[in-house]
Amino acid sequence: MGTEHGPTGLALKVTSPFHRTVAAEVRKQVSRERSGSPHSSRRCSSSLGVPLTEVIEPLDFEDVLLSRPPDAEPGPLRDLVEFPADDLELLLQPRECRTTEPGIPEDGKLDAQVRAALEMYTEDWIIAHRRYQHLSAAYSPITLETQRERQKGLTRQVFEQDASGDERSSPDDSDDPRHSSGSPDDTPRSSGASGIFDLRNLAADSLLPSLLERVAPEDVDRRNEALRRQHRSRALLTLYPAPDEDEAVERCSRPEPPREHFGQRILVKCLSLKFEIEIEPIFGILALYDVREKKKISENFYFDLNSDSMKGLLRAHGTHPAISTLARSAIFSVTYPSPDIFLVIKLEKVLQQGDISECCEPYMVMKEVDTAKNKEKLEKLRLAAEQFCTRLGRYRMPFAWTAVHLANIVSSAGQSDRDSDSEGERRPTWTDRRRRGPQDRTSSGDDACSFSGFRPATLTVTNFFKQEAERLSDEDLFKFLADMRRPTSLLRRLRPVTAQLKIDISPAPENPHFCLSPELLHVKPYPDPRGRPTKEILEFPAREVYAPHTSYRGRVGHGSIPRCVTGPQFHPDRSQAGSAAVWSLGGRNLLYVYPHSLNFSSRQGSVRNLTVRVQYMAGEDPSQALPVIFGKSSCSEFTREAFTPVVYHNKSPEFYEEFKLRLPACVTENHHLLFTFYHVSCQPRPGTALETPVGFTWIPLLQHGRLRTGPFCLPVSVDQPPPSYSVLTPDVALPGMRWVDGHKGVFSVELTAVSSVHPQDPYLDKFFTLVHVLEEGAFPFRLKDAVLSESTVEQELRASLVALRLASPEPLVAFSHHVLDKLVRLVVRPPVIGGQIVNLGRVAFEAMAHVVSLVHRSLEAAQDARGHCPLLAAYVYYAFRLPGTEPSLPGGAPPVTLQPATLAHGPGRPASLYLARSKSISSSNPDLAVAPGSVDDEVSRILASKGIDRSHSWVNSAYAPGGSKAVLRRAPPYCGADPRQAIDRSSSRTSSYLEGSSSTPPATQPRPTVQKLLHEELALQWVVSGSAVREAVLQHAWFFFQLMVKSMALHLLLGQKLDTPRKLRFPGRFLDDIAALVGSVGLEVITRVHKDVELAEHLNASLAFFLSDLLSLVDRGFVFSLVRAHYKQVATRLQSAPNPAVLLTLRMDFTRILCGHEHYVTLNLPCCPLSPPASPSPSISSTTSQSSTFSSQAPDPKVISMFELSGSFRQQHFLAGLLLTELALALEPEAEGASLLHKKAISAVHSLLCGHDADPRYAEATVKARVAELYLPLLSLARDTLPRLHDFAEGPGQRSRLASMLDSDTEGEGDMGGTINPSVAMAIAGGPLAPGSRVSISQGPATAARSGCALSAESSRTLLVCVLWVLKNAEPALLQRWAADLALPQLGRLLDLLYLCLAAFEYKGKKAFERINSLTFKKSLDMKARLEEAILGTIGARQEMVRRSRERSPFGNQENVRWRKSVTHWRQTSDRVDKTKDEMEHEALVDGNLATEASLVVLDTLEIIVQTVILSEARESILGAVLKVVLYSLGSAQSALFLQHGLATQRALVSKFPELLFEEDTELCADLCLRLLRHCGSRISAIRTHASASLYLLMRQNFEIGNNFARVKMQVTMSLSSLVGTTQNFSEEHLRRSLKTILTYAEEDVGLRDSTFAEQVQDLMFNLHMILTDTVKMKEHQEDPEMLIDLMYRIARGYQGSPDLRLTWLQNMAGKHAELGNHAEAAQCMVHAAALVAEYLALLEDSRHLPVGCVSFQNISSNVLEESAISDDILSPDEEGFCSGKHFTELGLVGLLEQAAAYFTMGGLYEAVNEVYKTLIPILEAHRDYKKLAAVHGKLQEAFTKIMHQSSGWERVFGTYFRVGFYGARFGDLDEQEFVYKEPSITKLAEISHRLEEFYTERFGEDVVQIIKDSNPVDKTKLDPQKAYIQITYVEPHFDTYELKDRVTYFDRNYGLRTFLFCTPFTPDGRAHGELPEQHKRKTLLSTDHAFPYIKTRIRVCHREEC
Repeated sequence: MGTEHGPTGLALKVTSPFHRTVAAEVRKQVSRERSGSPHSSRRCSSSLGVPLTEVIEPLDFEDVLLSRPPDAEPGPLRDLVEFPADDLELLLQPRECRTTEPGIPEDGKLDAQVRAALEMYTEDWIIAHRRYQHLSAAYSPITLETQRERQKGLTRQVFEQDASGDERSSPDDSDDPRHSSGSPDDTPRSSGASGIFDLRNLAADSLLPSLLERVAPEDVDRRNEALRRQHRSRALLTLYPAPDEDEAVERCSRPEPPREHFGQRILVKCLSLKFEIEIEPIFGILALYDVREKKKISENFYFDLNSDSMKGLLRAHGTHPAISTLARSAIFSVTYPSPDIFLVIKLEKVLQQGDISECCEPYMVMKEVDTAKNKEKLEKLRLAAEQFCTRLGRYRMPFAWTAVHLANIVSSAGQSDRDSDSEGERRPTWTDRRRRGPQDRTSSGDDACSFSGFRPATLTVTNFFKQEAERLSDEDLFKFLADMRRPTSLLRRLRPVTAQLKIDISPAPENPHFCLSPELLHVKPYPDPRGRPTKEILEFPAREVYAPHTSYRGRVGHGSIPRCVTGPQFHPDRSQAGSAAVWSLGGRNLLYVYPHSLNFSSRQGSVRNLTVRVQYMAGEDPSQALPVIFGKSSCSEFTREAFTPVVYHNKSPEFYEEFKLRLPACVTENHHLLFTFYHVSCQPRPGTALETPVGFTWIPLLQHGRLRTGPFCLPVSVDQPPPSYSVLTPDVALPGMRWVDGHKGVFSVELTAVSSVHPQDPYLDKFFTLVHVLEEGAFPFRLKDAVLSESTVEQELRASLVALRLASPEPLVAFSHHVLDKLVRLVVRPPVIGGQIVNLGRVAFEAMAHVVSLVHRSLEAAQDARGHCPLLAAYVYYAFRLPGTEPSLPGGAPPVTLQPATLAHGPGRPASLYLARSKSISSSNPDLAVAPGSVDDEVSRILASKGIDRSHSWVNSAYAPGGSKAVLRRAPPYCGADPRQAIDRSSSRTSSYLEGSSSTPPATQPRPTVQKLLHEELALQWVVSGSAVREAVLQHAWFFFQLMVKSMALHLLLGQKLDTPRKLRFPGRFLDDIAALVGSVGLEVITRVHKDVELAEHLNASLAFFLSDLLSLVDRGFVFSLVRAHYKQVATRLQSAPNPAVLLTLRMDFTRILCGHEHYVTLNLPCCPLSPPASPSPSISSTTSQSSTFSSQAPDPKVISMFELSGSFRQQHFLAGLLLTELALALEPEAEGASLLHKKAISAVHSLLCGHDADPRYAEATVKARVAELYLPLLSLARDTLPRLHDFAEGPGQRSRLASMLDSDTEGEGDMGGTINPSVAMAIAGGPLAPGSRVSISQGPATAARSGCALSAESSRTLLVCVLWVLKNAEPALLQRWAADLALPQLGRLLDLLYLCLAAFEYKGKKAFERINSLTFKKSLDMKARLEEAILGTIGARQEMVRRSRERSPFGNQENVRWRKSVTHWRQTSDRVDKTKDEMEHEALVDGNLATEASLVVLDTLEIIVQTVILSEARESILGAVLKVVLYSLGSAQSALFLQHGLATQRALVSKFPELLFEEDTELCADLCLRLLRHCGSRISAIRTHASASLYLLMRQNFEIGNNFARVKMQVTMSLSSLVGTTQNFSEEHLRRSLKTILTYAEEDVGLRDSTFAEQVQDLMFNLHMILTDTVKMKEHQEDPEMLIDLMYRIARGYQGSPDLRLTWLQNMAGKHAELGNHAEAAQCMVHAAALVAEYLALLEDSRHLPVGCVSFQNISSNVLEESAISDDILSPDEEGFCSGKHFTELGLVGLLEQAAAYFTMGGLYEAVNEVYKTLIPILEAHRDYKKLAAVHGKLQEAFTKIMHQSSGWERVFGTYFRVGFYGARFGDLDEQEFVYKEPSITKLAEISHRLEEFYTERFGEDVVQIIKDSNPVDKTKLDPQKAYIQITYVEPHFDTYELKDRVTYFDRNYGLRTFLFCTPFTPDGRAHGELPEQHKRKTLLSTDHAFPYIKTRIRVCHREEC
């Protein structure tokens, strides 16, 4: 028995009997298949029975690699098998000096702290470098900039629409002299060869050389494929916009090396200083002060602008000045710019007799112009000055001061030019989006200002204020500065000291030459040591600056080339090489001394001119004064003593002096500052010394190991200090000493240190001191008042570790590297005190957690996008090293004894671990006994489960103790250096500890080492940490994860363990701890996601990055098991989560980060053959093999599993499986938060594919094909998501059109007859099941309801480009095997997918880019204009209402709106409104290449499908669907390159399968002819050449089948008619050339010379030529709609004997009417077309439900009878090619009637809608189409309702009528013709008059057209023959009395109108108007040829009658 089903005509045999089991399974499967969408069984389908919501257990990665050596793969594929041998390497990057000299103290006796600091500052950076990490998307992201770079060199594709845009209309138009508008009605059609152009005389296009050869199809295919492979874009995704950066959670950047902090830098140059008189040297001091903060924010800069003659006065006191003291320019740094910052300039002079006022008087009184007059006074003053300089030259006195308000300089100078010249704002890339650190921040609020971008300014300061002896302190200065800002400043009332100080202020250059650091070291570049230097001035920031000390003196990370210790020479990453300046890395050791005041008022004797001498003493002997005091200006570089300025005759002076000292590297207890107070005798007297010591005091600099700083108020001794005074403070009243003012504090002084050695924080000091004491082992030791012995030091150390959290943030950050290094050392190398190990692991870990938290909090503003602190990240990446290792030694590291961390130290274990007969006095093991219900319960349970029940462990069961892989994870005795690894490990450390079990000490004594492995200790301590510490660790988990990873990497690199098998690299107990840790952190992510989403996101990312890093270090199978465990955790939580979308988002981010690994491809085992494991139970697929569409054999299960998310695929390609599973779950219709998940999942895949395209490792085609295999299931996923993808084709039902062609089960309603479902039939016939029983997602009906959330246009397009990437790069043979195994519905959906790809990537054209740019820009301007109108009130309510109604109009501006809607998803990611022309050109270039490549990929795939279907029984259906896709591609906007290949494929298809076009549905032939003709008219010769060849071959093949090609003839003629009628920019000139080319082919075709073929071709070509001739006329009248419609009407009437063509032209007219808004006329065209079809159908058969020809349509329109011309004598229905279009069927008739009804509805002619449906309803009833019947009746109800509501008629106005007469020879055939014009409703006479006058004036010229104002008959003899006259009269419909009986309604009186009336006033004497008795009115009746509405809007008047 057999049956035939569906349109495919596929005959299936049903054999009997068949297996009962099979039949039962069939019923189950079919019912399942019919019950749901393509996604219905996705969650539970898998060959292993593992649903997609569960993660399948991955293969053991290491075992697989062991079983498959790399040599098994050929050539380049070998690199995909395993990670490269040099994947991990150790780099030593020197800290390059910023200065030319290192500035490191000379070797000498250094204490431990200084030595440790120097050691840390001088070590190279040590980097555990992953050599290929820069190739991952995380470090080499695909951004807009990188895409642009890779898009360089693209070939510009040539597109027809761009070419047509460049050309004007055809030159034929301008050559035609006939511009008169002739009436078409009486003009005969042009005869054959007498057209305007002679076809024979035209030149043909070039011919395709091999077209006429008879070649085997296989050779043609091979040649086409070879041509398609040429000049292809290698990287498809380069042409697509870069992935969304907001989704790039995997994005990382290497931290910048630690560097010295600088604020905004200002260069101040002191140019000259000139006074009115020049009598003595003047010395200057510059410094910055912040008034708001009341703080001096820079050190002093001393400058000397004196002339040589003035400097010569001090020759007696000065040595040769050092070059460094001759600086006249300085660079100031400002971290916190503020409008309150002043540059204060102080002037000093040599001390002289008299107070400040007396000394200033000459400068204030004398003027330079009076020099001659004051010559004697000046000479006297000079002489006195010379004496004072000689005698008192070493002393200074205050003179004058002034201040410059920097904010005024910056604002007045304005922003620099470079700001204004910069191009448009660049969108910040991910790496730019770091939060600004303190150094980048400005003051908040209105006070924000910047000192970095102003124009240089030269200032001349003319007014100085004299110093006041009583107001010299900084407090007084701040008051003065605050007063200066006021308009009524008191200072302005004072008489100034006039002078001219010229200074330049400018932003400092990036790398200034001749620059000295604050320590006077030469900063690179320093070309010549003899050049005058510029000094960098040390900043004292107004607020805290959190920056680490990383060098003792100026070192830098930039510019240094790292050297590789464990591998080849490292080449730094390009992205890092471009960092800007070479900055110093911030450490120094300076001391600043600020004497404030001295009170000697009670001191007896001559103590008035007081100065303070400062000395830095290394001992008590005067000779031990060290030369560490920095010189000022024009002096030696360093001095042993310095003096404060003298205030004349003041016993209680105030000081503003700043002494800068260089602290020795090693400060001892004897080091102290000695202050000696002198009285200076200004007047020389015999017997009186120049200076007399009057007091002494001192400050010991070291106290209890700490540097003493801060304010001091010291007592002053009258006597010299006694011996050994330096170890005591002056506060101690030594016996026998006299003190000023009874030992009270009389000298106020402040010490400030800027030191990278001395923390100056008590908690840090104590911590460092204790650590160094332990390292030195110097007991007993004095700490403050206590003496520490070995017995008490541990307690103090523990207390110090706990107290670290109390340290001040600024010093803690500054010394963070030191602190972390020490804490790491305490963890790794527990101190040994008295031979006993002090295990400080736990407390050190807790301290580390708190320190990290404090540092992070202090630098919160500087976090990067992932919440990481740059300082801590840089520490881990650069600075962290394993203590005691020296990587630079040859051969690796010195022998390192490694002791694994252990948990087995429970409370029951003896606290003894003997080392040299000593017992342990401390244990780091925490007390885990916690209260029930505490936060630690969950972790405790996790840990406990590790020992009790391994089935619930975080490690996969295979790795559990006793598991199949457990042995491999336990290191044998030889693989570790620690003999304690031989200890019995049968019980878990964790469990035995938790259970409190005791264990005895091992029998063997451990080696006497105390070094542990940091990563093991960190993992252990983290796992067992208490809740408070764990919280701190979790907040910054990333830091501890990175620390562990680097520790593990260094352990492998330095221990030479990289060659060790991965399973043996780390002990099992450590991996257990890792597993527990990952489990607990994963649990934290899940539990916190609803409380603290930000923390959950950061934790999730940190965990993912940690696992990603582990993949490079440990057993990868173990890491995969951790990933799987985490997935299980999340899956468990998802079932009860209130908002699962958040968790799914986190899991997607987690997966994306893992897939961002640089060896992602290798991790997926791409080279291993996919072998599906045996099913656990016999399934349908195993008992009955599934049939494919094309093969009777069972499909290959290996191929199937490669293209589906099968269990074997997910097991082997683990990471790719995870990613695609996430995508599959996100694409499910019922997925939560679908749109967000769609975007994230698709973006993740897109990003990975972009990375593959950019990766040089995968450049070769064979390698990329193997990579593409990882994404093959994407094809099935996209195919099944098709119903919910965005419909780019913009056609109703377009999406499933091809699938429904191939799947008879898609129509649920119409399939109720006796046909058997193909799925059932196939299975019953003994074949396997149809779709659904596959291992992956079941295939349901293609037209299933679109449930779930549809994908956005952007997501759909990105998914489709990913699909194209897979199709482009996958192995063609593999795709062919897969296509061969597809069932019909699946193949249909695949073709639909390709169809959608073509629509999605269709080229939009250059003008489209310009248009969207102008539209966006115009929109912003429109909004602005409207806002102005609203504000100014220039727009009224009426105008606003009209504007809004126009905007709402369904036909207004529709094209723009629609186009913009479809374009928004692919706009380049740029938010700028106005793009440059170059940018738009570039976008068009890229879009053109993308469209071309996408179409070529689709073409390649179609070729593959065609090759697979040759043997198929259903090949006609499939090939028909394939051809539809090809036709769509040919019909869309394509490049010339693609069209050449596309047309070649089309020719090959038609050549191999001619029956497709000539034996089946004619629609395909019609579509093909239309597309070929359009391309024959192309302006691009290459397109015309191929299109002509295709059209010629089409004719030839049609002819060879039946000795004529009537079908092609008819379709070509109809297509050309359609083109001419609908296409605006059609080029008939180019089409004529193509016609000539086809003629040439026919003449040269040797094979058909003996036939009539050439003659038939010639006849057809001439017929087409005639149609083209009409086109010329149509173009003439393009702007005259009436003439255009008349012309189309004439052409349509000319085809009265050719129904197909008449129908085409009627449709053309309908389209033109609809375009013009004439809906009634468009409806009439459709009614005429339907009547034409009805006439044809009536000839075929007499069906009761069909209309009986035209007569049935009389109620709709009386005009329709003209279609009755078709009859038997004209046409035989059976003739080939005639009436063969799709419209000449019952279905076509239905379509035409529905269109007519739609147009009538739009025109408001609801009564006519009823008449149309009267004809349509019987047809639908006969077809039992109840769905359409329901719709029809619904529309009828709407129509009748509207008629009722608009019964008066005024709500709908049907039209206004005018008589228009044309008079004058210029009108040609229109002369003396009268027409009735139908105009839109409410058209005024003036409107039509203006329109016609304007139109014909434009045609004939100015002053030619005249409008006749009256309605009287026109006397032509009185008219000017040179002019054109138009008479326009308003007319109304006229009805006879009998007619009015039937025309009851308003509609009746406005429909079917033939007679019109107008009235003309006249009087008997000929005048128009007169007196009332003599006034008459003449009525004129006009009759038209046809009734309105007709298929035209103007109808000729055929009769005129007056009454």
